[in-house]
Amino acid sequence: MEFADVLAARHSCRAFTGEEVPEETLTELFALAQRTPSWCNTQPWQVHLVSGQAAKRFSTELTEHVLAQPQSHDLEMPAGYSGVYAERRRESGYALYEAVGVARDDKLARGAQALLNYSFFGAPHVAVITTDRDQGTYGAIDCGGYVATLTAAATSLGLGSIAQAALAMYSDKVRDFLGLPDDRLVVCGVSLGYADPEHPANRFRTSRASVGEVVTRVDE
Repeated sequence: MEFADVLAARHSCRAFTGEEVPEETLTELFALAQRTPSWCNTQPWQVHLVSGQAAKRFSTELTEHVLAQPQSHDLEMPAGYSGVYAERRRESGYALYEAVGVARDDKLARGAQALLNYSFFGAPHVAVITTDRDQGTYGAIDCGGYVATLTAAATSLGLGSIAQAALAMYSDKVRDFLGLPDDRLVVCGVSLGYADPEHPANRFRTSRASVGEVVTRVDE
């Protein structure tokens, strides 16, 4: 695929077929993601790829934890959403609910949809991305670049993907399950597999701000 086509085709996949990705494709995927640029070439990301029975166990334990325990995260969450950020967030959420037939005021159904994050939307693989504690903010930024490269690379290989901050909201459970040392901070998860093209959750697309809204030219 041409790079522009990859960017146009990439979207957050919220329904997977469950078919496992061949080992050689996974190897190629993570080799491509490893080309991500980073601050002083520190490459602060580490990845735990959870698959097979381990992924099923992870999903079960994580879901049970989410239903019973408060959030606990390694990185500071957004203080709030206002203005255009709140508008974009609402637009994305409403588009998803409309696609899957959930009424905006149906809190129970909305909660059930959100809970699908912790079963990885049926994906057979979930990559947990962590950063080095001492690298601070720039380590997390570099991991964001890694996630962008990883999801674009997945699209180029015919795979679906979705970056999930939801997993990082329960970093204590993720840390416990993976046996992470104290110097690793949970950034997010990325679920990977083959997208289910027939599922309504995969049939909507989010909008993008125009270049004029985000780029300020300084020529003189």
